[in-house]
Amino acid sequence: KLKRNRGRRGLDMLRRMQNNPKVELQMHEANLPELRDVAKVDERLVVLAKALGARVVTNDFNLNKIAQLQGVEVINLNEVANALKSVALPGEALPVLLVRQGDQFGQGVGYLDDGTMVVVEQGRSLIGQEVNITVTSVLQTPAGRMIFGRIDPSNRPPAPSTLARAPEARQAETPS
Repeated sequence: KLKRNRGRRGLDMLRRMQNNPKVELQMHEANLPELRDVAKVDERLVVLAKALGARVVTNDFNLNKIAQLQGVEVINLNEVANALKSVALPGEALPVLLVRQGDQFGQGVGYLDDGTMVVVEQGRSLIGQEVNITVTSVLQTPAGRMIFGRIDPSNRPPAPSTLARAPEARQAETPS
């Protein structure tokens, strides 16, 4: 079922590309003599790209390696996506919408527009709010990048000593 869903999604994307006037897309029947004895799909794609002088665009690790070994230029979509992600450096300020609690006590978690997870110290009480944070560190993992940060002090509620007192308390202090 998973392969079928991926196939459908791939066909939907192909149809969208065909309907985009800015994208030149050609469909090739695989009747090239070079393809006659090639059974595996990845190898067929590489042979076809080589015969047409085309590039292979993929996010598939194995297809990428096979194409590179055969001297076919590859555009790796994972590398393109990573190159387009914004860079966050320690000390930098970022706005982030906190959407859920983190794994550790008190943490809030949000996401940047590019999907990067942002873990915020003491952000749990602010879930549902957009807050400004100061980046404390950035961690690159195999699954992607994670940003860690602290709430900007201007987002914190006032300390109890600076909160306005209840009207009854103020009246009790007023001289009669």
